[in-house]
Amino acid sequence: MTGTHNAAALVLEDGRIFRGTAYGARGRTLGEAVFCTGMTGYQETLTDPSYHRQIVVQTAPHIGNTGWNDEDDESQRIWVAGYVVRDPARVPSSWRATRSLDSVLVEQGVVGIAEIDTRTLTRHLREHGSMRAGVFSGDALVGDDDMVAQVLASPKMKGADLAREVTTSKPYVVPAIGETRFRVAALDLGIKANTPRQLVRRGVELHVLPAGSGIDDVLATEPDGVFLSNGPGDPETQGDAIELTRRVLERGLPLFGICFGNQILGRALGLSTYKMRFGHRGINVPVIDAATGRVAITSQNHGFALEGEPGQRFDSPFGKAHVSHYCANDGTVEGLRCEEVPAFSVQYHPEAAAGPHDAAPLFDDFVTMMEARHAQAH
Repeated sequence: MTGTHNAAALVLEDGRIFRGTAYGARGRTLGEAVFCTGMTGYQETLTDPSYHRQIVVQTAPHIGNTGWNDEDDESQRIWVAGYVVRDPARVPSSWRATRSLDSVLVEQGVVGIAEIDTRTLTRHLREHGSMRAGVFSGDALVGDDDMVAQVLASPKMKGADLAREVTTSKPYVVPAIGETRFRVAALDLGIKANTPRQLVRRGVELHVLPAGSGIDDVLATEPDGVFLSNGPGDPETQGDAIELTRRVLERGLPLFGICFGNQILGRALGLSTYKMRFGHRGINVPVIDAATGRVAITSQNHGFALEGEPGQRFDSPFGKAHVSHYCANDGTVEGLRCEEVPAFSVQYHPEAAAGPHDAAPLFDDFVTMMEARHAQAH
């Protein structure tokens, strides 16, 4: 663990300052301060592209105990803008670990802060909402007024088009495991590694396409279905993805969206989105199926949500649709299902790593939807 002489400060846009010790790389980082309630899975959190330009506060007090391994990354790099923990582990103690969390943060230039009261910080963010922030250490640690000014000059998350910054630069194919049963075109808005794993083990050959791809790019893969991935930023900025979704719905191709993909589908159906006060980030969020009342414990990471009410039915340009799932904590829209075209989406992560896995059968529902369309065609 870093020594106490290595001072650092977390500065919030409302002027609140938390002082601690430098953790990871030294320097300055700016982003949106958000809190994550997961007790485990910090490696998956750090490498989730949906956290791009966010300074993540871990509510679990002890972080880094399992170190870092080469198997659990959700992408090719760490995406968080900064990292805030209370009590970093001195030594990793997992047999799977190949190095420490601190060393990886240093290696990838992620500026963090430790030994601050993350409980007080989390309560502040719950009360006042997620907000712009900065972590400063080393030569970047300057006067308070100067640091606050730097935070206030940084861009806000509302209106941020970030999917293009995390998407793949060129298309690629993930082959099916075993017999290829279906081909799916996946729009990469910040896709996590476990999503392709979930699909290919069900006999899906996945063609991953960059954000900004059009309907011609999708049709060129001759898909049996289309998948809209998770991703960062404001869904209102995703005009290309929303238009692509409309074109897919017009053709009656089975469509499944998660997280950001849920918001993209919603906007394609005519719903609006809004920025949440502090969002949902963690692996313990209860979601209710409006039709059955069944509760699933889910993994989530989103700061925007769709307007709507639990069970609400509405007309769209593609026929009737309804809000299929909602959050038990606050009633937030957690899923949509179209009634006249084969399309559905959820706000949470059914592919969740590190868990929970209550919602994994949703991938089976997508396969069943493609099977039904295939049967109709023949």
